[in-house]
Amino acid sequence: MAQNHSFDIVSEIDFQEVDNAVNQAIKEIHQRYDLKDSHTEIELNKKDKFLNINTKDNYSLKASIDILQSKFIKRGISIKALKSEEPETASGGRLKQKINLQSGISKENAKKITSLIKDSKLKVNAQIQDEKIRVQAPKIDDLQAVIKMVREADLDFPTQFINMK
Repeated sequence: MAQNHSFDIVSEIDFQEVDNAVNQAIKEIHQRYDLKDSHTEIELNKKDKFLNINTKDNYSLKASIDILQSKFIKRGISIKALKSEEPETASGGRLKQKINLQSGISKENAKKITSLIKDSKLKVNAQIQDEKIRVQAPKIDDLQAVIKMVREADLDFPTQFINMK
């Protein structure tokens, strides 16, 4: 019987890189003349996968998020992983915003990818396994076609391809 080839589609974040990006963003925010007095704080919760930004006003919030996103991009982290909630008023008339860090492929997103693969009519098998998708095929060309298709799909979350066998 022909040898099957496979790989996994995942959506992972390197939290060490997130930590570095947050620290660089805080440093830049505290050095910027227009943000110096905003007393902006960004805290990373690795366990529950979110960031909290606390700052003085809308301008500072938008500027802080822009800086944070540029640091993410520089460190190779897709900003599609950032899912912002609505800003809320914090004590002292300040603003706070929670940004969820999407890591792992949710059930709905896994279904989107598997139906995309099924609709392609490629001779591949895609199975959802926890927060990843295992794709198998007899031909490596079909797997490469799946990778290209998923990369080109307009998904609102980042994907990586690992464990190619």
